[in-house]
Amino acid sequence: PGSPVFKSGQINKGDKLLSVQWEDKAPIDVSSGGLKQLYDVLGMSNHDKATLKIKKQDGSERSVVLFKAKSEEDDEENKVKSFLLKGSRTIGFISLPSFYQDWENERVGVKGCANDVAKEILKLKKENIEGLIIDLRYNGGGSMQEAIELSGIFIDAGPVGQDKGRDTKVYTLKDMNRGTIYDGPLMLMVNSYSASASEMVAGTLQDYHRAVIVGTPTYGKATTQIVLPMDTAVNMEKDFSNIKSDSYLKVTVSELYRVNGTTAQAKGVQPDIVLPDMPEAHPQREADNPYVLISSPIEANKYFKPYPALVLDNLRILAKNKTDSSYYFRQLKKYLGFEKEVQQKKDVSLLLSDAIEEEKKEALKNIDTGILKKEPVPYTIQNNSFEEKQLQVNAGLKEMNDEWTKFLTNDPYLQIAYDMILLMIK
Repeated sequence: PGSPVFKSGQINKGDKLLSVQWEDKAPIDVSSGGLKQLYDVLGMSNHDKATLKIKKQDGSERSVVLFKAKSEEDDEENKVKSFLLKGSRTIGFISLPSFYQDWENERVGVKGCANDVAKEILKLKKENIEGLIIDLRYNGGGSMQEAIELSGIFIDAGPVGQDKGRDTKVYTLKDMNRGTIYDGPLMLMVNSYSASASEMVAGTLQDYHRAVIVGTPTYGKATTQIVLPMDTAVNMEKDFSNIKSDSYLKVTVSELYRVNGTTAQAKGVQPDIVLPDMPEAHPQREADNPYVLISSPIEANKYFKPYPALVLDNLRILAKNKTDSSYYFRQLKKYLGFEKEVQQKKDVSLLLSDAIEEEKKEALKNIDTGILKKEPVPYTIQNNSFEEKQLQVNAGLKEMNDEWTKFLTNDPYLQIAYDMILLMIK
């Protein structure tokens, strides 16, 4: 957290680095190199900008421009990135790539992602935002305590989850702080790579009817594991992290439940508004693992009191109309249809004529996911006044910000999310 890669918001755990290109130099292929080679390539320059070409977990490729920056351990600068979407209404946008916390000073409780998100919200509120979008796409999780605190930012107080171990007792995960930092219209963006802590936040805010969840069903991991040495003398009550062993075993020690008694394990969080997405062609979720743990529902938390239900019918109609009329989504649906047809085929013809016909179909299914064919964007991307001052004195930060702006401007999912949150405001 705080590094140029993290602040870019476009690189996540599980992405594959394909090449590194320093300014005015040829790209260097690192796709098959080891860690030492990568360090050598990244150490070639101390000041220039670098363009990293990466392959996302869903197979799409992306180029990200980064600048080297000095690592400051005591840097209090926010690690979470926010923007203003300025259109007919002003909407706040926050990207959260992972649920990080200050592991060395856990008792302090001021350097985790929940606190950073809270600070960004305060900056956005000074700009008079009328709605807020939080992007949890590709967020694979992290600190569960931070997920609890982040959920508490948007609800008054109460249970936000339930944890069940080997015994029959169920422990309640609570938001202990009264009040909210933001109580306006709220939307969370998720996809099939949103996992663990991301799913807890999405599930909690969905159960409370506090936010609209938009995207595809999430990954489906709601269990906790520890790694144990294969040693019969291990004392679970003591620290066994330094025990050396030839073999280790990963053991599931608890299951995480939503406040309504259901679980995201193997099922994921089902969005309120489902949008087609590239990974749906080849889903890779927890349920696709051969030995996935299936959790049974438990009783809802008796102190759980949801807010009034959100009206979703008009949002679903809007989303369908937008995806039906969008060039990007029409192409994407065509691609997903081709992939589904291919996966259903059991036999492969060896006739040359059939092979040629198949090649023609393959060429037809290629879609252009990089641009929106100049479809009108209903907003402009702007920075809050606090960050504007930083951009004026930091050229590297400004260029990274420009890359961010370009990426968000061409994000078809964000455009639909913006239109839907406008409808929520009305």
